Amino acid sequence: MDSHGLLLQVKDLRTHFFLREGTVRAVDGVDFTLTRRSTIGIVGESGCGKSVMAYSILQLITKPGRIVSGNVFFDRSDNDTPDIVDLTSFKENSPQLRAVRGKDISLIFQEPMNSLSPVHTIGDQITEGMLLHTKMTKAEATKEAIDLLREVGIPKPEERINNYTFQLSGGMRQRAMIAAALACSPKLLIADEPTTALDVTTQAQILDLLKKLQEHFGMAIMLITHDLGVVAETCDEVVVMYLGEVVEQAAVDQLFHDPLHPYTQALLKSVPKLGYGRKQKLDPIRGSIPDPFSRPTGCPFHERCEKRIVGKCEVIHPKLTTLPDGRTVRCLLYEDQES
Repeated sequence: MDSHGLLLQVKDLRTHFFLREGTVRAVDGVDFTLTRRSTIGIVGESGCGKSVMAYSILQLITKPGRIVSGNVFFDRSDNDTPDIVDLTSFKENSPQLRAVRGKDISLIFQEPMNSLSPVHTIGDQITEGMLLHTKMTKAEATKEAIDLLREVGIPKPEERINNYTFQLSGGMRQRAMIAAALACSPKLLIADEPTTALDVTTQAQILDLLKKLQEHFGMAIMLITHDLGVVAETCDEVVVMYLGEVVEQAAVDQLFHDPLHPYTQALLKSVPKLGYGRKQKLDPIRGSIPDPFSRPTGCPFHERCEKRIVGKCEVIHPKLTTLPDGRTVRCLLYEDQES
């Protein structure tokens, strides 16, 4: 990893779950990079390993799962002098790892009602990180928390700071969670399906808020989502995952106008299009994601792929190929084009 704007580099990350029925390779060799102040979208069907990969970055995997190999290089420097650490080298819940969690890298979980504590006030949960990672007094942290609540658009923050989770609406809870995640001005914000449980209007408000806060705090965002429309509007780069692997990474314009991997092409074809009315025929991806205990040999997508090469794709596992234009793709169709 070099210092030319790179904030995060994930190399061959593998996280497996060891169950009685067998081993689930939830993340099975993920490689991608993220630059400072940019937004990267992580997309793919349910069960492809998006959330497990994100939680692996901060070692938030619980037993029977564990990281079995790979590296997560993170540059935590605040200036031009790199301060690169391998997050996988830190022991679970070690002081070094806790110093990164919540301070340099923050996480917005899918469902704030389940992620926020019901027995602590919103203010206590926002100030906890400040008191842990900074030298602020309780009064200073409380004042900062009120300012953050105002920043994320919560009215009457002086009153709301003493509210409990059940006293807030879904949109308010999501905003409070964003405020807690931003408490220590992180360099990277991981947002795991941040708008899943919200109505369409509130979704748009939360996404606009994240964009505004990114400009204000100068942070990078990793956005995990199923919504390709959200990705097209908000992201600079896109990582497409399938069955625990990255199958393509490209700039957002490249990916939407010239998708390379057959899975990416199928994902985009399955999205309903405006202007076609009720008569349009949806084009879903045929088949379903394979059972995690019986992964196919060769390319994981070959059983559902319309472009598979008979005699090759079911036998050869493709490597992640870097093309001359800088994008990466994991498919036998492109291996002879490697830069």
